[in-house]
Amino acid sequence: MTATAIAAPPLAGTAVLASGDAVPVRVAAARLRALGCEVVRGPAAASAPAGRIDLLTGPGGGRAGCDLVWSASPEPLADERDVQAACGLAHLHGLAGGGPRFLPVDHASVCAGVLAAQAVAAAVLCALRGGPALRASVSVAGAALLAVAPYVADATAARGAPPSPGEGEPPPFRSVDGVRFEIETLDPEAWLRFWEALGAPARAVATGWAPFQRRFATAVCPLPAALSATLAALPLAVVRDTGRECGVGVVPLRPLSEVAGEGPASPWRLRGAGGEPGPGLPPWQASGTGPLAGLRVVEATNRVQGPLAGLLLTLLGADTVRVEPPGGDPMRGVPPLAGGLSARFAALNRGKDAVRLDLKTPGGRRAAADLAASGHVLLYNWPPGRAERFGLGADDLSARAPGLVHVHADGWAGEDPGPGIPATDFLVQADGGIADLVSVGGAPAAPSLVTLTDVLGGIIAAEAALAGLLLRARTGTGAVARTGLVDAARLLRWAGRGTAHLPRPGTPPVAGPAEAADAFPGAFTTVGGASLPRAPWTFAPLDGEDL
Repeated sequence: MTATAIAAPPLAGTAVLASGDAVPVRVAAARLRALGCEVVRGPAAASAPAGRIDLLTGPGGGRAGCDLVWSASPEPLADERDVQAACGLAHLHGLAGGGPRFLPVDHASVCAGVLAAQAVAAAVLCALRGGPALRASVSVAGAALLAVAPYVADATAARGAPPSPGEGEPPPFRSVDGVRFEIETLDPEAWLRFWEALGAPARAVATGWAPFQRRFATAVCPLPAALSATLAALPLAVVRDTGRECGVGVVPLRPLSEVAGEGPASPWRLRGAGGEPGPGLPPWQASGTGPLAGLRVVEATNRVQGPLAGLLLTLLGADTVRVEPPGGDPMRGVPPLAGGLSARFAALNRGKDAVRLDLKTPGGRRAAADLAASGHVLLYNWPPGRAERFGLGADDLSARAPGLVHVHADGWAGEDPGPGIPATDFLVQADGGIADLVSVGGAPAAPSLVTLTDVLGGIIAAEAALAGLLLRARTGTGAVARTGLVDAARLLRWAGRGTAHLPRPGTPPVAGPAEAADAFPGAFTTVGGASLPRAPWTFAPLDGEDL
């Protein structure tokens, strides 16, 4: 069987009232419209200053919805700038430059808007499975704290001196012909081959690998000046050709004016899985916690985007089991540790079970297929084609698991700028115009060293799983979704440049990650000394009791 076009989006026939005009509610309305909702706009509600969504028609008797607030804590936050200051985003975005710097894109508000749409989708799914009508609440501060959660976990587990940018300059680089560009590799041998081929000093090459490799976790990347000098003496074409030969991606920074605005027809590239309808979804479990109680997610992911998507589904109540290689995910042992586990890894994977399977062997692949067939969602972020090589593609599992929702949390999602280019956050920021979007005041364009597209891409991948589950609940058939970091970049471009970077009286003091954890204790749980994120939503049945 092959995946097929869907006859109607998952929430066709549903209508919502979107009250207010702040960025969070505008994003939520756009995501719900893509799910098939008719969206009616209304004036702002005093009880929900960042926006409000009310279900008008559909499961739950039209009584479910979501309130959007700037902060659920007593901390008096009034807008995106306040949130970035109080929750660590401004600190982290400016860390490589030695001081706080506000993001000129409303990243926290965009994340909150997608999370609010997820909350509504999850509430509808709960009602379709016989659960109670639910009302959710999402705070923009909660979305920001989710975005910085791995940094918070690191900072609170270590509780030492915060990282400093150190000596050296972060990328991007500039070629002799004046082009600014980013490079990427996750392989130390490729790094060495690349710089040796270009004639960089050996000491600089060796010194530069550690900060380059760790920049995703530290938000700083002080590279020796000799590396920039080496590339500054060469044309971009030479650097690109060398990168292609050595396994290093080289991507120029594209201005917003050169980035196409059109995206896929469905933000999640949602399709039917084909084949006969499967069994219905199990009823909602009153003994569970969250609207996805009673559903199972099988996750095979690494790094940030995929694990964050799985974490969100777990926090919504799903039973999630990770497929890891023999010996476990190598990220488990990366210091600092919290309770014997990497704090950063724990921030993205707490609450999940794990099995260790060798997918290079027939037995490991059979066990993985058995596990996937036992679930309702299969979530993975392997490179394109690998699921099929493992026998875990939609066609491979259609007979055994006809209702399975397949979610591929991809990077480029078919929009690669060239063959063999790694699909990582900073390259997507460079190619997708985000480096241009976050650069203001005449500063040269540069990606933020906060993983903006990884985080938002993970939230979007979780949204794709909910879209697929809604489709299954309403049609009985499975679904196939594919999202990418490019979709996160596209959504940030759609939201456009905000005003958080513009000075305003009364902004709270800029907090670092550990200070943010102290200021918002309700957003975290403590494990082994590390602050790990709680769910960014709250849900309550309409009787007012917590779910």
